[in-house]
Amino acid sequence: MTDRWQGVVARRTILKAGFAAVTSLCSGMSLAADASQAGAGVAFAEFQAFLKNTRSARGNFRQQVLHSSGRVMETTEGSFAFSRPGRFRWEVKKPYEQLLVADGEQLFFFDRDLNQVTIRKLGDAIASTPAAILFGNESIDRDFVFAEAGQHQGLLWLEATPRSRDAGVERMVIGLRAGLPEAMDVVDAFGRTSRFTFGMLERNSSIDATLFSFRVPAGADVIRQ
Repeated sequence: MTDRWQGVVARRTILKAGFAAVTSLCSGMSLAADASQAGAGVAFAEFQAFLKNTRSARGNFRQQVLHSSGRVMETTEGSFAFSRPGRFRWEVKKPYEQLLVADGEQLFFFDRDLNQVTIRKLGDAIASTPAAILFGNESIDRDFVFAEAGQHQGLLWLEATPRSRDAGVERMVIGLRAGLPEAMDVVDAFGRTSRFTFGMLERNSSIDATLFSFRVPAGADVIRQ
């Protein structure tokens, strides 16, 4: 395998791991979670309000993937948009281009360098993962246990731990400012941390529906899972 090809595959793995983490913040899930599990804390209440009152949003993101030693393995930047339930777009623009799109039924992952599209059923792709918090339709207390994580760096922090051992994620910590998610750290089963910061967040704005549709490019390899 050439160095270039190894780099492409490594970036693809990092992107998918990071996306599985960030897709947690914007779901159209039912909000019947028992507030007592988070000690009826302020961060949990603000997160519930965000989920309940935000039907769509768009913004920018910056992601750093950290090794368990703390070393930065990758830094990416791009934009995202979502419209509940189950429609979202996550687009990496720097330092390379990759795209994930969900149309409410299927999730498309397009790797431009590999010219490859992976297609999965949306529910299967996000069930029992952090994606269930951002873009899913499930009850948050069914898949996650929440706990208040204090206040630092000017943010209120909320920890979410998946109930399923198969989720591939050990825990997430979501940072809120004025009721909006501004940061998120996700620790995976290998001890790596995906660290996200969100900016230019616009809530409940009109979003072109074509952003949530995807056509397989001519000549691209297609993998259905």
